[in-house]
Amino acid sequence: MVDLAGDEMYKKYAVVEGGKYCNQDDLVQMYLDNQWNPNLSVTGADGFPPIQMAGNAVRSYTSVRLSMRLPPNADPAKC
Repeated sequence: MVDLAGDEMYKKYAVVEGGKYCNQDDLVQMYLDNQWNPNLSVTGADGFPPIQMAGNAVRSYTSVRLSMRLPPNADPAKC
């Protein structure tokens, strides 16, 4: 699959100038990370102060929405 996709695995997505993807220089690892390895992403958050006021403080609440991708051969109930 890596031979078929080549560097199109990452070149088709926009990246800020000077930035690069994790494992961009190792396409096999990049493919495995994108297709087979688990991944946890924060897709939303509530209750955080603005960056200008952020610090080590106890907040009355914090809510996050997470997205977890499991490997295709993993049993979701077991995970």
